[in-house]
Amino acid sequence: MNILSLFVVIPLLMLLGLWISRNLNQVRGVMVAGSSCLLLLSVWLTITFIQMRSAGETAPMLFTYSIPWFKPLNIAYSIGVDGISVVMLLLSSIIVFTGTFASWQLKPLTKEYFLWFTLLSTGVFGFFICTDMFAMFVFYEVALIPMYLLIGVWGSGPKEYAAMKLTLMLMGGSALLIIGILGIYYFSGATTMNIMEIAAMNNIPANVQKIFFPFVFVGFGVLGALFPFHTWSPDGHASAPTAVSMLHAGVLMKLGGYGCFRIAMFLLPDAARELAWIFIILTTISVVYGALSACVQTDLKYINAYSSVSHCGLVLFALLMMTQTACTGAILQMLSHGLMTALFFALIGMIYGRTHTRDIRKLGGLMKIMPFLSVGYVIAGLANLGLPGFSGFIAEMTIFVGSFANNDMFHRTATIIACTSIVVTAVYILRVVGKILYQKVADPHYLEFTDATWDERVAVCCLIFCVAGLGIAPLWASDVISGSVGPIIEHIHSLSAIATL
Repeated sequence: MNILSLFVVIPLLMLLGLWISRNLNQVRGVMVAGSSCLLLLSVWLTITFIQMRSAGETAPMLFTYSIPWFKPLNIAYSIGVDGISVVMLLLSSIIVFTGTFASWQLKPLTKEYFLWFTLLSTGVFGFFICTDMFAMFVFYEVALIPMYLLIGVWGSGPKEYAAMKLTLMLMGGSALLIIGILGIYYFSGATTMNIMEIAAMNNIPANVQKIFFPFVFVGFGVLGALFPFHTWSPDGHASAPTAVSMLHAGVLMKLGGYGCFRIAMFLLPDAARELAWIFIILTTISVVYGALSACVQTDLKYINAYSSVSHCGLVLFALLMMTQTACTGAILQMLSHGLMTALFFALIGMIYGRTHTRDIRKLGGLMKIMPFLSVGYVIAGLANLGLPGFSGFIAEMTIFVGSFANNDMFHRTATIIACTSIVVTAVYILRVVGKILYQKVADPHYLEFTDATWDERVAVCCLIFCVAGLGIAPLWASDVISGSVGPIIEHIHSLSAIATL
């Protein structure tokens, strides 16, 4: 068995183990064992990948494997990873591991909750290892479908409305996506669904690319909170249970940026160059609008949800700048945002579990009552606003430097506008920190609350370690990502230059 297939096999075994579990301790044991195996596997894969690259292995994809799945349409179970896939698998495994501990006390229907949670993670892992477009789409749908039940059953607030809105919006994006994928397949010769093989052929006419590029980019962009298709995201985040918010914002939204780069831009390079300006305008709006919207929210989850709209918009913004530095920054931002937003949602869920409110007007003095959770919230906030020493600073600086490298007025103006989001982010982060942590205790009843339990401390400490670790020692991740981003950017620019000639 190919080693990458374990990222799908382990979650499937977890599903079986959960199904036969008969009590809460067995359910927890299955989740801890399975998520730990996934984390160790992703760490081993990352180390091995770096060693193979250092030893001179130059193949675009490593650990490749392919078997036919549906021959009439040339669909295959084709898998392989490059540096981008490796860091996304590492991020996913960290979120699944910490999400398990963040959901330790979840009731009722704990077993059923973890079954759907594990199915969602199966789709995420399968998506990142696949190199066949249709197989990627299948895993993409597997990751989306459980969200309806996870929010609709275990969520809070207007959960039925939020679950249905999220499902309809993302299914609409999927409809656009399947049109784009089939268009790429048929106009590339209808001989393969493999991304690397289609890119090597480069036989899709430029006028056809311009038709299907918006379908694919918008289809994935809906999941990446592309303006104006972002409205499902705040409602979905606000109503989702803690670990689902962590996985949703931390990993699931990254499928959007990954798909835009891996399929839309890589396979339709001429259209990407011609139409990028349209989507740069939309993503610039996403970046600024998301930050401004977060400033006027009073619900902690809505604040973080709109912050995610801004940061995920920054990912798409950087990808569309099409410089190696900016695109490397985009992947770093996916990794950084996944970690820090998971930390945010975990802490918000833990605070809500005690106070039963997320309204910042009803919170105050939490630093005195629950210092561990409060310090964690401060660290998450500082990472979010881009303080040096944390992952957010490295990612955002790489993006802005790489984006400003485009020497035309349009790109530089868009970059300057996007940079204003840094100031706005500082405003809403510091406002919330001051309001809920350092003002006087809002309700004397809060003095009876306890600080984080051991399971909550495990989740929070792991995420803080990763956020700080990536900020202090980012070079390994940057090198891994840049080595895979470079050939894709070179492919896009070289084909555009040939088309111009």
